[in-house]
Amino acid sequence: MLPNKTNFKIPSPQDLRFAGKTVKETFPVMNMSCASCAVRTEKIVQSVEGVVSSSVNFATGSLTVEYNPDITNPPALKKSVQDGGYDLLIENKGSKAEDLELITEKRYQLLKNKVILAIILSLPVVLIGMFFMNIPYANELMWLFTTPVVLWLGKDFFVNAWKQAKHRSANMDTLVALSTGIAYLFSVFNMLYPEFWLQRGLEAHVYFEAAAVIITFILLGRLLEEKAKGNTSSAIKKLMGLQPMTVTLIDSTGAEMIVAIETLKPGDTILVKPGEKIAVDGILNTGSSYVDESMLSGEAIPVLKEKGDKVFAGTINQKGSFRFRALKVGKDTALARIIKAVQDAQGSKAPVQKLVDKIASVFVPIVIVISILTFVLWLMLDGDNGLTHGLLSAITVLVIACPCALGLATPTAIMVGVGKAAESGILIKDAESLELGKKANAVVLDKTGTITEGRPIVSEIFWDKEDDSEKQVLLSIEKQSEHPLADAVVKHLEGEGTLELSSFSSITGKGAKALYNNETYFVGNLRLMEENGILIPKELSQKAEIWSSEMQTVIYFANSSKALAALAISDKIKDSSAAAIKEMQEMGLELYMLTGDNKATAAAVAKKAGITNYKAELLPQDKADYIKDLQNKGRIVAMVGDGINDSTALATADVSIAMGTGSDIAMDVAKMTIISSDLTKIPQAIRLSKSTVRTIKQNLFWAFIYNLIGIPIAAGILYPLNGFLLNPMIAGAAMALSSLSVVSNSLRLKWKS
Repeated sequence: MLPNKTNFKIPSPQDLRFAGKTVKETFPVMNMSCASCAVRTEKIVQSVEGVVSSSVNFATGSLTVEYNPDITNPPALKKSVQDGGYDLLIENKGSKAEDLELITEKRYQLLKNKVILAIILSLPVVLIGMFFMNIPYANELMWLFTTPVVLWLGKDFFVNAWKQAKHRSANMDTLVALSTGIAYLFSVFNMLYPEFWLQRGLEAHVYFEAAAVIITFILLGRLLEEKAKGNTSSAIKKLMGLQPMTVTLIDSTGAEMIVAIETLKPGDTILVKPGEKIAVDGILNTGSSYVDESMLSGEAIPVLKEKGDKVFAGTINQKGSFRFRALKVGKDTALARIIKAVQDAQGSKAPVQKLVDKIASVFVPIVIVISILTFVLWLMLDGDNGLTHGLLSAITVLVIACPCALGLATPTAIMVGVGKAAESGILIKDAESLELGKKANAVVLDKTGTITEGRPIVSEIFWDKEDDSEKQVLLSIEKQSEHPLADAVVKHLEGEGTLELSSFSSITGKGAKALYNNETYFVGNLRLMEENGILIPKELSQKAEIWSSEMQTVIYFANSSKALAALAISDKIKDSSAAAIKEMQEMGLELYMLTGDNKATAAAVAKKAGITNYKAELLPQDKADYIKDLQNKGRIVAMVGDGINDSTALATADVSIAMGTGSDIAMDVAKMTIISSDLTKIPQAIRLSKSTVRTIKQNLFWAFIYNLIGIPIAAGILYPLNGFLLNPMIAGAAMALSSLSVVSNSLRLKWKS
């Protein structure tokens, strides 16, 4: 039975997102020539039924689309894009990245050959047009050399313009095709029928050199642009180059065999020799060596790896050799996830890009209108020379207008900024967080694992009445806890033996409790003891005060009535913390430290680290509430944390930064991840954000100014004042240089500290 038409409703993107599963994929977009192409492709894909969201990045030439696979699929998306005059690369014979690399390289070589031929053919046209116009058959010779430049080397401009016209659209190719096509056809007419103008007392000028040189300059501009855009993605290429193609596999008999990396499975044993790159993530089981992890973490000093230590894909073994068991392979490795995150971030759009996209979408039609208006005004106001001047000026307007510079302004800066961050061990998930990082004026730091090493050890256990008969209960409880402090207790009591508990429950932000032999036991902080009315003997309390003043964290082990022991857990402040905190304060940032630890320990750590503002004994929700209070006071808050208990606060903050040595949940929530545990990366990330936003603003300023000044001059606004008319050839060069200047300015980010 058909649905009632009055009740039928087309599902919205939100309906699709929540009605079932959606998938998010990125596809290379082919045949785009300017920013307006990117905007049009984005709209085409967005209009496909089943698509939740689409975003096209002109600089990376990629489409990121979220869609419901029950309603649409990649072939359907490809068809819709092809119908719009573009194309999608969805085939995955090998690696999509490799396929795209081959296509890009082939396109670059073809473009390079076209530019060389165009220069060779255009040079005689320019020489004849400027110095030898009076030689016999000058016009015919120029026509001979110009025709292959316009109709063969410049064929793509006309083909793409026709495709756009069929879909009632226009792009950069439309402007080039109109300007060079008009100049060429007008010149051919004047060459073949000069008497048409001579009878009217006018000279029959030809503009073959303008048509040839415009095509040449625009092809050259695109070649340089492709080269520069390739440089902006060098970080991805470096990361991809970290993974070897083959590995030495140890089979079940112990024999060594060289295999392709694609054949590896979790559980395989791999041999790594001195100087080799580690292929996948795993855990070392035989041997030891120092491993250079600088390309992932930014840390220059090699790290000692021994049995039981984790090793990561992309890192480089130093002098020793070892065997390790593969844990994560393929797209699950840390390196693969980093590459994917960097690609996603480079392909994402900064908020400022939305305005630029709106301008780009109407830019080409407006330029065409201005060009027509220029021609009409010259005809009306310039008498005998109106047609010649009007035609030249209309062509020059079409040539000089450049939406490419606008379209490249933001994404190229984002690409370089995100890539530079990745090379420094800072993983940025999206363009918005990179842009927002500049605005942060308050930084909230978690204590454990952020300011401190995050590798707590039990320095002392003080048992009430020196009775440690129940330490097996303590060990059994801590073995079931996921808190880092519990790990420290487990390591300290290793080998004591465990008991079977009747029940166990974790108490967030406070500790844990368990039942053994009908007695309830607690392990946790002072708040947990107080809430359960547990008596703390005077000797334990005094010991706890001493430990707290020494920057040690205190936890208690108790039964249902009184504390049985106090444990001192020390966690050393990182060597880099004090320097990083001082640097952030010098940058004018307000610093806050939040911790679930007791007040005395928090005070001691804050003092040593150089932080004035701190809060202790906070639950996860308390941290989030504290950040909300700061936001209500007008602060833009960056939160830095590493644990599961920081995830709520990270989600609440304006800019969320996770330490890569912490939990996966914290890294999933955060928009930035410091791959190492070095706090000095935080001010580096903020400085990079400021540099990137500054570069975006510079790019947009020059792109807008170029068009605001260039188009009126091309239209002839200076002619009544000083008789100056811009040559279309010069306009073509200026248009090419405008895009190149924007990309080059973005590349300057690479060399900034």
